Amino acid sequence: MEDGKVPVEEQHGRSPRPYSPGMDLADADLDEPSLYAKKCMLVNREINAIGMGKYQWYVWALCGFGYMLDLLWAQAFGLALSPLQQELGFGNDESGNISTSFNAGLTAGAFFWGVISDLIGRRWAFNLTCLFSSVFGLCLGASNNYTTFLVLTAFVGFGVGGNIPIDTTITLEFIPHNKRFLLAVLSVFQPIGVVICSAIAFAFIPTMSCSPNFSEADPLPSCATPGLAAGAPCCGRSNNMGWRYLLFTLGGITLAVFCLRFFVFRFRESPKYLISKGLDERAIDVVQHIAKTNGTESRLSMATFEALKLEHEASFGHRDGRNPAASSRAGRRSLKQRLGKPSDGVVGGLERYATLFSSLGMARLTILVWLTYIMDFWGFTVAGFYLPRILALKNGSASQSLTFTYASYIYTYTSGILGVFAGATMYRVPRFGRKWTMVFSSAMMGVSIFLFATVDSVAKNLGMFSLEYFFQSMFNAVLYGWTPEAFPAHVRGTACGVASFWGRLFGIVSPLIAQKLYGDSTAGGAQDGNVNAVLYLAGGVTLGCVVTTALLPTKRMESVDAKS
Repeated sequence: MEDGKVPVEEQHGRSPRPYSPGMDLADADLDEPSLYAKKCMLVNREINAIGMGKYQWYVWALCGFGYMLDLLWAQAFGLALSPLQQELGFGNDESGNISTSFNAGLTAGAFFWGVISDLIGRRWAFNLTCLFSSVFGLCLGASNNYTTFLVLTAFVGFGVGGNIPIDTTITLEFIPHNKRFLLAVLSVFQPIGVVICSAIAFAFIPTMSCSPNFSEADPLPSCATPGLAAGAPCCGRSNNMGWRYLLFTLGGITLAVFCLRFFVFRFRESPKYLISKGLDERAIDVVQHIAKTNGTESRLSMATFEALKLEHEASFGHRDGRNPAASSRAGRRSLKQRLGKPSDGVVGGLERYATLFSSLGMARLTILVWLTYIMDFWGFTVAGFYLPRILALKNGSASQSLTFTYASYIYTYTSGILGVFAGATMYRVPRFGRKWTMVFSSAMMGVSIFLFATVDSVAKNLGMFSLEYFFQSMFNAVLYGWTPEAFPAHVRGTACGVASFWGRLFGIVSPLIAQKLYGDSTAGGAQDGNVNAVLYLAGGVTLGCVVTTALLPTKRMESVDAKS
């Protein structure tokens, strides 16, 4: 198998040639010296032979719901910012604390759940992320002060933060090779989540908020304002329930996703994770369960793995000039190394990180991926949190109603759905591929943010708003879909989790800088202030992704490793 291409017989739906005793490894296209990798390749070939059936579609949809929750919650804070600020009484120079708290939780969650998925399994992480975020999400809508809101927001982020690294890893390990474009299409659930969140906000906030618009000149103060006269009109919980109903609804949706994952569809552990833990028999049971669910049969068995092990040990002994029995004197540590089974515990964790820098090429790939995530998350965190607020202010200056603004969120964010499909289509175009799709889309994302800062009419504002989200969705669809493909299976969860961790970490810092710019620019009134400073910050950093993606190794990007 060359350059990660699927064999011709697999492309035409025929079953690949299975491994059998006495077959030369080259005949089975298994040229990787690690026994663990060879077993994973056999699992890949069997999943390719089974094809994309009912089980994989269930997994893909449930992982898509995880993507949906990621943006569902991220979008909610930007949409709820104005009524939340008016009720709880914090200033513009404190507004970024919400995004910072959420991203602090996302950062910890991305790191924690990504590593946990490699240590205790994909299944538990897959379910617990949704349970964790749903519990704290339901509590979030009951917050009575700003500090409580920030703490609960961080816990929601901790649960949500594991979704993308876990869901991409699971999807990659269960779908056939010729359907891996579905990794990119998985991102379509993100704009769907944004549209759903916008629709829920449209239903509650315009009619259940203190103000008819979010003009800074609105005289209705927070009921928490110190020294407010008794009985004076103010914005409090009783007349500002819209943002609370929004968060209660999102918590309920998150809980429903958990119930679907845990009670309705019983997700089986990843076969590759089970193999990495030496649980070969359970891995085979999972593959056979997939085949049964899809209405077919699997020919993979323990006899296949045992024959592969004997052939591998014989081959190893021959290369070392000794027989397998003599090689046993090297001890258990040597045997584990020869079989390629990843270590457990702290040592295993260190080995996983070492793998990311095991060669010059791998180190280059790892560092560039980290930098891309850092700048991507920086840009869209600032844009995602402040763009809805800035659009509301611009529409308010043009005498547009709050209802008009929230309705516009729905159709402007719908452009992201088209962006995902555009990204999934473009990266399959010869000589364009993943790399240049990301270069192009990140450049256009940055440019559209700059243009949004310069236009001055309602139609142009909405157009640039839609264009920015279109290219943001295109870029992230390809980035999230490609990242797990770039790393070996036994460190995939760790690699995706750590990349997301770095992105989320800088997503903590960016709102702190943005809130300073936003607070300064609105000090004399939002309609008079230059809120565009926030947009220049987001657009400028986003353009850095153009450089990092252009430097990514083209061969590695366009030739997916068949052993993954």
